[in-house]
Amino acid sequence: MSKQSATAAKAANTGAERAEEDTVAYDVRDGIAWVKFNRPEKRNCMSPKLNRQMMRVLEALEFRDDVGVLVLTGEGSAWSAGMDLKEYFRENEAKGLGAVRQSQRESYGWWRALRWYQKPTIAMVNGWCFGGGYGPLYACDLAFADESAQFGLSEINWGILPGGGATKVATDLMPFRKAMYHAMMGENVDGKTAAEWGLVNEALPADQLEARVTEVAKVLLEKNPVALKATKDAIRRVREMTYDNAEDFLVRAQEAANSFDNDGRKEGIRQFIDEKSYKPGLGAYDKSRQS
Repeated sequence: MSKQSATAAKAANTGAERAEEDTVAYDVRDGIAWVKFNRPEKRNCMSPKLNRQMMRVLEALEFRDDVGVLVLTGEGSAWSAGMDLKEYFRENEAKGLGAVRQSQRESYGWWRALRWYQKPTIAMVNGWCFGGGYGPLYACDLAFADESAQFGLSEINWGILPGGGATKVATDLMPFRKAMYHAMMGENVDGKTAAEWGLVNEALPADQLEARVTEVAKVLLEKNPVALKATKDAIRRVREMTYDNAEDFLVRAQEAANSFDNDGRKEGIRQFIDEKSYKPGLGAYDKSRQS
């Protein structure tokens, strides 16, 4: 155990306040950055400290050559139980509007950075995902959950609306009637139901979750990174466009991607047409041979 990990463990065991740099943990293995909410003693609730540290971690990893995919998960029994009611809400509100606005900028800021991240991102929901946790859940490109994970918009149960983008997340990811029921009733749904409703791509038994996420991440690592970035941005942008506007945007986006990495496009076409060494419908071209 590293000195930093030992310090964090000691703080958690004694009830002492966790240092800001210990609120997020990460490890890079085989091209995958495994980033963890690291407040298991608080079910990984997002505090101002965690939000600031998460932005630092995302910035540190975004352009590292040894990182091709980022996975966001949680330490312990939760992914994230949302915003810390004491630190994020009560304590900031007591300090006045300026403190509230600052805390909002810090949290929404890293969610926004994650939405438009340079690398593909995967949410691996290993436990509770509540309220504010829907922000980073939506920000990740793909999402996989433990079948027994618990999802909930519980804000209505303590007298507020699902803010911070949570209501938008619900309406974007779920059918209208499901979103309305989910937000108004304040009832939890498990991972299986979350997959059926569209909150995540798939739900799996807990002992299969990491293996499945690793499998998906490895497939993404084989793709052209420029094309991946352009594709994930395009999906987010065109959802709110008319067809004609989307068509025009996508033509320009393709031209921009080609001008940035036309060699990759040409190599993929060469391997398919000239060498017949792969089939686009069955996998990616060998980008290791790209000059």
